[in-house]
Amino acid sequence: MRSIWNGAISFGLVSIPIKLVNATENHNVSFRQIHTADGGRIRYRKVCELEEKEVTAQEIGKGYEDADGSIIPITDEDLASLPIPTAKTIEIVAFVPAERIDPLQMDTAYYLAANGVPAAKPYTLLREALKRSQKVAIAKFALRGRERLGMLRVVDNAIAMHGLLWPDEIRAADEVAPDTHVTVRDAELDLADALMETLGEVDIETLHDDYRIAVEEMIAAKTGGGAVAQAPAEPAGGGKVIDLMAALESSVRAAQAARGEGADEASEEGEVAEVTPLKSRKTAARKTESSKTASSRAASSRAASTKTDSSKTASSKRAPSRSAPAAPKAVGGKKSTAGAAKKAASGTTAKKTAKTTGAKKSSAKTAAAKKTTARKRASA
Repeated sequence: MRSIWNGAISFGLVSIPIKLVNATENHNVSFRQIHTADGGRIRYRKVCELEEKEVTAQEIGKGYEDADGSIIPITDEDLASLPIPTAKTIEIVAFVPAERIDPLQMDTAYYLAANGVPAAKPYTLLREALKRSQKVAIAKFALRGRERLGMLRVVDNAIAMHGLLWPDEIRAADEVAPDTHVTVRDAELDLADALMETLGEVDIETLHDDYRIAVEEMIAAKTGGGAVAQAPAEPAGGGKVIDLMAALESSVRAAQAARGEGADEASEEGEVAEVTPLKSRKTAARKTESSKTASSRAASSRAASTKTDSSKTASSKRAPSRSAPAAPKAVGGKKSTAGAAKKAASGTTAKKTAKTTGAKKSSAKTAAAKKTTARKRASA
């Protein structure tokens, strides 16, 4: 790898000669600007405004534009003469825990390579000290005409340096946070946790740039004269307000299906989660509530009707005890008829017996009176 800067790491009184190497590379597909009418290249030429002619790179220098629009020339000698100790040195100023560094500050990443055999021992010493302390080094260095802030850490068996933005270059997040009060329910948090657990972890090495691959395939198809694959049409209805709970439930099931989890349960139940608009869910809830109200009213009406029928039945059962005895009903079949006949016969027999007894008593009284009369006549 080609070095972009040569210098040294200042670690107290220890100086470690190093080379600065880019730790990342750009894989983006680059395009050229062309004239759409004929396909000709569009180029930019550097022209002097005063002379209105194109100049070469050797004729171009630096200048600072003042508030009044005037240009103040700045030469490389002017910059080299500045009293900056970090011009050719990465000066370590502190060691801090890695979590103290806000990821928002991280910028370009570099590798620091030991420059020569004598640098191997102090380079290894710094690397092992960083490993054992589990800290990162904060340093200052100058690159491309300005002083920068850096963070040194161990990556495998090498020392890497991340360029850091200065603290005053980080914007506050107050203006982008929601300015309305929102309440998140526990049920929604539970579903969010379930979705996070379902998605789980991922091996970063397996991720790739799908867009770059699609661009390369499109260029290859155009170069070979083949057909360019068309992107699938996006489903309609985007941008609608959805029910957050339904969206979370659908996301969890989709994540489970993608991982092959919960497929058996879904096939047995035959249910597919739908994202329902809030308005539709409210309308359905109203309909359900109206249906429940109607059902409860119907149940109350039936209960009242049943109570009225029961009262009528009880009244009809109590009626015979308050009125005169009624004739026996022939409801019980032959047994009921026979019982009524026996009762009637018993009543008739009792009446006949009473009449006979009364007649006998009357005849006895008559006979006794006749005897008494006869005795009286005989005495006279």
